[in-house]
Amino acid sequence: MNRFVRGWMGYFRLAETPRKFADLDEWFRRRMRQIRWKEWKRPRTQVRMLRSLGIRADLVYQWGMSSRAYWRIAKSPILHRALPSSYLDGQGLLVFRRAWGLFQ
Repeated sequence: MNRFVRGWMGYFRLAETPRKFADLDEWFRRRMRQIRWKEWKRPRTQVRMLRSLGIRADLVYQWGMSSRAYWRIAKSPILHRALPSSYLDGQGLLVFRRAWGLFQ
């Protein structure tokens, strides 16, 4: 993903629309949360992983056993708390706004 983001920013580095990149970052982070949630395929795994990320037990079972769609879960406050932006940054994910700043 980082290779893609760098290449994309190299092409659009002359753009003067930092707000658009911030909006794109919000969508991108939500998509990354959705992908992570899909990786934890079974409810048992979802419960275990949420618990290991420090979410309370009652909320873990409520969200881990949820039948809501992946995209909707990706915007939930529980997944935002479990996988905050700092977690994604710690994984080495380069986001568009930061990449745009590097090319300026």
